[in-house]
Amino acid sequence: MNKTAKSHGDNNNIVWHSYSVTKQQRGQQKQQQPCVLWFTGLSGAGKSTIAGALEHRLLALGYHTYLLDGDNVRHGLCKDLGFSAQDRRENIRRIGEVATLMADSGLIVLSAFISPHREERQIVRDLLPQGEFIEVFVDTPLAECEKRDPKGLYKKARAGEIKQFTGIDAEYQSPLKPEIHLAADSHNINELVEQCINALRSRSIIA
Repeated sequence: MNKTAKSHGDNNNIVWHSYSVTKQQRGQQKQQQPCVLWFTGLSGAGKSTIAGALEHRLLALGYHTYLLDGDNVRHGLCKDLGFSAQDRRENIRRIGEVATLMADSGLIVLSAFISPHREERQIVRDLLPQGEFIEVFVDTPLAECEKRDPKGLYKKARAGEIKQFTGIDAEYQSPLKPEIHLAADSHNINELVEQCINALRSRSIIA
């Protein structure tokens, strides 16, 4: 983790402690390279579905993972946050810190969040050493996401019941150079998972 001695504002009394057991050793024990797979895309794009299917595949292959999902973390870690721009940034910041700690434990972390702004995703990328943040763009057109609308959120947004909804009246900034680009409207789930597995193997995350 990229931490400095002066890591908590101007408080010099809070420092980052390094321990004798390293991330590399934890990863070697699990026979994998720790990393964070950051799934981003519109609501209804299929982020959680693909991430969940990929985690099942990695488990079957004997790898150690954990899946962080947007709705789940708002039941606990981020239940005090709303959906203002400031709260959404804080939500992503917290998840980035948690994902980084989990990667430090040697895990392959899968994070499924809309995370609409490039700047916020870059903040999380900067928390990790080079090569350990893998941005996965679940590229599903807005029309398809609205057609799926599994939670009925687009319908509410179109009716004006939800304000600042990503893709409707709030901007989504697509990744410019994602490590993995999934055209999720034109492939079945197994093909998309296989695309992710091949990308992980090419980066020596898994054997």
